[in-house]
Amino acid sequence: MKKLGSVKTLDRRNIFRSALALGAGLFAAKAASGRAAAAPAPDGVPKVAYHLADLEKVVFVLGNIRNHVEGMGGRDKVRIALVVHGPALKSFRADTPNADIKWSLGEVRSSGVELHACGHTMQAQKLTLGDLMPGFLVAEQGGVVKLAELQGQGYAYLRP
Repeated sequence: MKKLGSVKTLDRRNIFRSALALGAGLFAAKAASGRAAAAPAPDGVPKVAYHLADLEKVVFVLGNIRNHVEGMGGRDKVRIALVVHGPALKSFRADTPNADIKWSLGEVRSSGVELHACGHTMQAQKLTLGDLMPGFLVAEQGGVVKLAELQGQGYAYLRP
């Protein structure tokens, strides 16, 4: 601001910068809101991809997925894929002693959720599909590649 006598006026450059910043912010907000919406499948069912890598979030994310299916009105009202990689994959070993995870995964699986295990993580942890709880598919090209493929197919991306 410039001070002319006792009256303050805005410099044109500051007005322009403020308008430019506001426009950029509105554009970014619009773009971000567009990414969050699930594109419905041809049958009108929304699609959502959950990303799980954090070991400490396994039970939480499985609970989110159960709540999501229930909140949408059941398995026929939403199509969900869970992509697991990194440390979280250890929780899905068939020999895990964690009864909560076994029960939650069973519920999620019976709700029609697609389960994808990162092939790179499986290799690093020396795991095969036989070492994991039933229902997993291998994301051969990796978990993050699978997530990108799902997004390209219209799945909304969630990483709780």
